[in-house]
Amino acid sequence: MSRSTDRRPHEIEHERSGMPNPLFPDFWTRPSEAIDHDMEVLRDAGGVTFHCEPEVPPEIPLPRGAGSWVVINHADILHVSKHPEIYSSAQGITLLDAPPEINEYFNSMIAMDDPRHARLRRLVSAGFTPRMLNRLEGTVQEVAVSIVDRIQDRGEVDFVVDVAAALPLKIVCDLMGIPESHYEFVFGHTNVILGAGDPEYVSSAGDSLLALLTAGEELTGLMKDVADSKAGGDGTDLTSVLVNAKLDDDQLSPADIGSFFILLVVAGNETTRNAISWGLKFLTDNPDQRERWQSDFETLAPPAVEEIVRLASPVTYMRRTTTRDTVLAGQEIPAGDKVCMFYNAANRDPGVFADPARFDVGREPNPHVGYGGPGPHFCLGAHLARREITVMFRELFRRLPDIEAAGDPDLLLSSFIRGVKHLPARFTPVS
Repeated sequence: MSRSTDRRPHEIEHERSGMPNPLFPDFWTRPSEAIDHDMEVLRDAGGVTFHCEPEVPPEIPLPRGAGSWVVINHADILHVSKHPEIYSSAQGITLLDAPPEINEYFNSMIAMDDPRHARLRRLVSAGFTPRMLNRLEGTVQEVAVSIVDRIQDRGEVDFVVDVAAALPLKIVCDLMGIPESHYEFVFGHTNVILGAGDPEYVSSAGDSLLALLTAGEELTGLMKDVADSKAGGDGTDLTSVLVNAKLDDDQLSPADIGSFFILLVVAGNETTRNAISWGLKFLTDNPDQRERWQSDFETLAPPAVEEIVRLASPVTYMRRTTTRDTVLAGQEIPAGDKVCMFYNAANRDPGVFADPARFDVGREPNPHVGYGGPGPHFCLGAHLARREITVMFRELFRRLPDIEAAGDPDLLLSSFIRGVKHLPARFTPVS
């Protein structure tokens, strides 16, 4: 367990010095230029700096952490990602010092170390085989078509709610065999889990922990009912595959399936919806790049999607905890300290990306860490996310070619997710 009550002298000094602190949610609701400026300040300070954590509301029975090391350079994040024996996931992937059972409940295998992580990843990878992903190809296209069908005559939409969120939500629910009647239920509970610190989703700070636990419990209950209904059947959805798998040496428990569903519906829904939302904003702000992609969609789709993910970085950071004293980029880090890898900053590292703030749909090479760094925790659903982003923009360009953002994004108050809650969009209606 990382230290939670001892305030160290250099932490207090950081708090007093006015050093930019990306651990605070309101750091990320500012204009991009201000964020990029402060990241350069941290880069000039060495790229591995210690910072205080936000206060925990008194109603939440968790201590304020002692602080965390913020890692922003691309090479350092690659190093941390490749060494899980030094930088552990098992004590949590966010700043909160929650009990291990809570971390696993909401984060499943990404809050585990090997061998438990490897076991669960091996079992659930059945849903991400080429055969399963190929089966979803047609579904992704059908969903994208139906989304545009619903909005094409309106002229104005909330792009997040009506477009970007609708695609990955249905794909994840279809993948797991969740009935369509539960989609809104899943969408609302997902918003609560990732937006517990945002007043739009949870009315007051004192309600956030209860709301979080309730949302997790109710999603797990839904998944249990679905899993029970699939047991002994011949369905081809992932839940059916998991509950009916004939494994000689291992089996997923109901708790495993429940926590995996929460991970999938949060990671698979939220991150893709935010990438699609930011994508429209980037294309609107860079009409030359939009015209370039639209004029040669298929050729530029792969690099354009990677560029959207790079610049959006939907998951802002991931936390690790050191298992022993170590040194990173010349900085001594004691055992038990938190280390937060800020993917957003690494994806703008000027030593890796030329003109890193520029949106370039043909950027090559593009070694971003938008799906996490290399290592055992690299995103299992990266291929599916790329497919969803590609298909959605292909359908939009084909049928609503002048769609654009009609205002600034309404951002989620979070340091963990670079989320877009709402984004007005407009286009020429089609009857």
